[in-house]
Parts: sequence; C-alpha cells; structure tokens
Amino acid sequence: MKNFAQMMKQAQELQGRVAEIQAEMERARCEGRAGGGMVVVTLNGKGEMAEVKIDPSLLNPSETEILEDLLVAAHADAKAKVEETMKDKMKGLTGGLPLPPGLKLF
Repeated sequence: MKNFAQMMKQAQELQGRVAEIQAEMERARCEGRAGGGMVVVTLNGKGEMAEVKIDPSLLNPSETEILEDLLVAAHADAKAKVEETMKDKMKGLTGGLPLPPGLKLF
C-alpha cells in the first residue's frame, strides 16, 4: 500500500509538471516562414495562430494562389516547430522516453 501512495504522489507531481509545460507552451511563440520569409505565420504553443505577416509585394490580385500556398506552407512550418518544441520539453519530463502514440498534451 505504501508503494501505491508513492505512485499516486508521483502521478500528481507529473500532472502538475505537465500543466506547467502546457502553460509555458501557451506563452511560447513559433514562427513559420515561406517564400524566403515573405510570409511569416506565428503560432502559440497550442498551435493557435497569433500573427501573420505578408510582404506587400505579394498583395497582387493576380497572384492570389501563390499567396494562399505560401500561407499554408508557413503555417505548416510553424506547426512543425510547435510540435518539436513540445516534444523537447516533454523529453525532460519523461526522462527521454517517448510519449505513447496518440497522446496529446495540448
């Protein structure tokens, strides 16, 4: 029974640390770039879009499709950076062990 109480305490500590990491990630910002930096998308650590910057030279109505593609690419770049940042933070928490497949922390 002593081991169970110790396991519960460790689980609560882990849960608290996960909550801290989630709050930290919410404040984090990750930039994704496309078109040589002509489009920049900034996401918070939860993957929510926080900012978009578009070079004025891309605001040509005849090139709408290019701008749309660059926005998607910049978002994908930022999203990959958010996921990598979360993975790196969780490594410290899990002692380097990978998280189970499908487990999402945000």
